[in-house]
Amino acid sequence: MGFCLRRSALHNDSERGFTLVELMVVIFIIGLLATVVIINVLPSQDRAMTTKAQADISILGQALEQYRLDNLTYPSAGDGLQALQKPPAGLAQPARYRRGGYIQRLPDDPWGRPYQYQNPGPDGGPAVFSLGADGAPGGEDQDADIYPK
Repeated sequence: MGFCLRRSALHNDSERGFTLVELMVVIFIIGLLATVVIINVLPSQDRAMTTKAQADISILGQALEQYRLDNLTYPSAGDGLQALQKPPAGLAQPARYRRGGYIQRLPDDPWGRPYQYQNPGPDGGPAVFSLGADGAPGGEDQDADIYPK
């Protein structure tokens, strides 16, 4: 009989667990907080990716200018941005090409695709750009092509 008294003394009302309603309220609050965070963080990530693409394009543009100063011309569209790493086969004066290249590695855009290069570009000179989040020409908002500013 002593055993039954001790057992009931161990399980008093102050040690009961959470009810289903209490757990559902906590899960609902966590869900609301997660929604608020996602709504506020995702647009910032999109802006950060666009800003990174613009910074990469600027660096590639500077490397293209150095290439032009040394070789008196920009790389052809066929040679592409790879001409910034190693001299193209058709380079008129290979001795002018900078030892080690003009850039250590070609970055991918923030969406994991290579940057695009056109020569001539839309304004007549060479153009480095990203196709944006959708990877297709044109588009709006995050899908818009990203050109240097």
